[in-house]
Amino acid sequence: MLETTERKKQKTQLNNRLVMSASEVLRDYRLAVESRQTSLIGRREVLSGKAKFGIFGDGKEVAQIAMARAFRRGDYRTGYYRDQTFLFAIGATTIQQFFAQLYAHADIVAEPNSGGRQMNSHFATRLLNDDGTWRDQTQLYNSAADLSPTASQMPRLVGLGYASRLYRELDSLKHLTQFSRNGDEVAFGTIGNASTAEGHFWEAVNAIGVLRVPVVLSIWDDEYGISVPNVYQLTKGNLSEILAGFQRRSETTGGYEIFTVKGWDYVALVETYARAAELARTEHVPSIIHVIEMTQPQGHSTSGSHERYKSPERLAWEQEYDCLRKMREWIIDQHIAPPGELDNLERNAEKLVENFRVKAWQAFARPIYDERQDVAALMKEVEEAGERGSRGAGEQEAIAERPAWVAEVAAVRQRLLAKEAPLRRDVLMAVREVLVATRGAGAVAGEPIGRLLAWKNAQEATNEERYGSHLVSNSAESALHVTEVKPVYAPDARLVPGAQVLNAAFEAMLARDPRVVAFGEDVGFLGGVNQTYAGLQKKYGELRVSDTGIREATIVGQAIGLALRGLRPIAEIQYLDYLLYGLQILSDDLASLHWRTRGGQKAPVIISTRGHRLEGIWHAGSPMAALINLLRGMHICVPRDMTQAAGFYNTLLLGDGPGLVVEVLNGYRLKEQMPSNIGEITVPLGVPEVLRPGDDITLVTYGASCRVGLDAAEALAGVGVDVEVIDVQTLLPFDRHGRILESLKKTGRIVFLDEDMPGGTTAYMMQQVIEAQGGYDWLDSPPRTIAARPHRPAYGTDGAYFSKPNVEGVFAVLYDIMNETNPGRFPAFL
Repeated sequence: MLETTERKKQKTQLNNRLVMSASEVLRDYRLAVESRQTSLIGRREVLSGKAKFGIFGDGKEVAQIAMARAFRRGDYRTGYYRDQTFLFAIGATTIQQFFAQLYAHADIVAEPNSGGRQMNSHFATRLLNDDGTWRDQTQLYNSAADLSPTASQMPRLVGLGYASRLYRELDSLKHLTQFSRNGDEVAFGTIGNASTAEGHFWEAVNAIGVLRVPVVLSIWDDEYGISVPNVYQLTKGNLSEILAGFQRRSETTGGYEIFTVKGWDYVALVETYARAAELARTEHVPSIIHVIEMTQPQGHSTSGSHERYKSPERLAWEQEYDCLRKMREWIIDQHIAPPGELDNLERNAEKLVENFRVKAWQAFARPIYDERQDVAALMKEVEEAGERGSRGAGEQEAIAERPAWVAEVAAVRQRLLAKEAPLRRDVLMAVREVLVATRGAGAVAGEPIGRLLAWKNAQEATNEERYGSHLVSNSAESALHVTEVKPVYAPDARLVPGAQVLNAAFEAMLARDPRVVAFGEDVGFLGGVNQTYAGLQKKYGELRVSDTGIREATIVGQAIGLALRGLRPIAEIQYLDYLLYGLQILSDDLASLHWRTRGGQKAPVIISTRGHRLEGIWHAGSPMAALINLLRGMHICVPRDMTQAAGFYNTLLLGDGPGLVVEVLNGYRLKEQMPSNIGEITVPLGVPEVLRPGDDITLVTYGASCRVGLDAAEALAGVGVDVEVIDVQTLLPFDRHGRILESLKKTGRIVFLDEDMPGGTTAYMMQQVIEAQGGYDWLDSPPRTIAARPHRPAYGTDGAYFSKPNVEGVFAVLYDIMNETNPGRFPAFL
């Protein structure tokens, strides 16, 4: 195929850039050596007890420097926890910050990746300003926050790359210049060879190929997964051979460019990364770079030694083909620098890294030492107060009458001061020991004990912020600040199926905000299995309303990547039961993202799904207890109808945090009035709604169970029981202002109802009201829960009836409570 003049020009420019000066080569080697020293010294710090655990990037240095040379401002990395050399090379983290993370320094200035919340080598650049607003990503070297579960970095690679395609091809996004320069950004993914056995890897590789997005995916292949060699990980033990089917056959067909290159071949690595990045950047063709013959000089981590499972021959080979050794040999062979100069460079690198380590340790330890000294001084004051109190009978009797706790406090103080490397835990444990020892001593040492207690309370508040802040966004754009806008109905408002209400809402969202994109299985051409997107692909195009393959994990990942790059994805998982396919990514990545970066990153993803009240084992489940426990950090909205669902989508789009909306399956066909302000309705989060006021008993529920509860309440009204039915509306957050408690204060009796398993979400709601809100003090009867049977719903109408809560069952439980309260007025049924 003849090349165009423009393509020839690009190749010429690329070849010119590949010509490296001696100073550039030596700079790269120096950086590689510094990174290696960081790994060696880091391991020493763990084994000496100063750090808890260590995992390092030794053996991967040269390949990562080559990747860094191809990485530009605006590009994104989603990677593997051995990428330290790459992060050093692009300047996204420093050696001192690396050690700060190794020590778990809970200070965002010292450790900007996570503020000490993630173990070492888990990197993240800060995409947000202190107020939670976006920084200009085109001016940054960007890295999505790492996570430990193997291959979990792959699903979001789909979205990080796909965003460039949307920014290039959608004119409506051209104004978002802080996120893209016409889609020229490349998403770089990195993964270890053993992790490619995970399903996330293959699902992501397939989705990237289907979407044809600018991705450069690197596989660091050192032939082991901890102790397990490739022969047990991969068919034929050869990734390049397995991946060959993804190779594109011409410049017009889909697929990947696939490169295999040795991890110690500096020149070949630089050339390979430059060509792969240029192809992705200019033509949006993805590449896979399989980097083979890599080594891991210190083994997998500080948890063990690779000498236990590698043969002497393998260990000898790793020494010979260590990438630093081979690069050094090449530098000498090419007469770039003599051995003596390299020796000096290596000695200086070791001194430099050790200097950074010392600075990081001092910065970490000094505040804790200061806190220890403050506490020791307060303890000394307590001791002295006890001494003074014992001297009232005279000097001779002082020792005999000294309170026993004085010696106990002195012993605690001395033990605390003797610790060479104290932690905050040690300080607070010592405080607790002193407070226990001095209980009842207030008459003698009340004032210093009070100061010690005040110090403890202040520290606990500080540490709550230090380790627990940013679970959800509390910025000015947080969805928690969105106020209610109620539906408005015209006098002649039409009664339409709920699906049409939601369809109108989605159309309004797409019309008002060009950042909104919706995708999922059958969402595009068909308009959704329930027609909530009917006609919207035709109106807004295939890039904004899209079909996907059956790939829930990467549907979630696609949404995360897009949201990280400033877009507002609505990702549909067809049924609530199928959310389980993507639950690991939702939990380990999306829900924890804002927290684990201590407010440095956010991904305002909306996950849309549907469940409840259908028949069958895998279309009518209710794993809500699993969701509310695994998705802390997300908002979970459980609308009872489609108007309320539309309000939740609008609320979440006005916010800057992730959310899940669970639509009710049988709500699509039920008729609702069409609001005239469907695009403006908002429902506040964490604010329950009283659906039916009552004075006798409070029934707390949500979603599809609201209809069951209301029908049961009407039936109970016929026998004189006045039930107050409350829709919690959201499970996360839950009743932020204590409205359910106010109802309980009035009725004195409460029941929690839903379709989850016994001990599931009903137990969660009970804990929130009875324990967290203090509802226990207002109970006149024991609280009760009504849940589904402890099995999946059976098929058929009767199967569902005998599997899930029904009106008769709710009636029986509430009436039984009233019978216990007043058997004369509410006699038992015979």
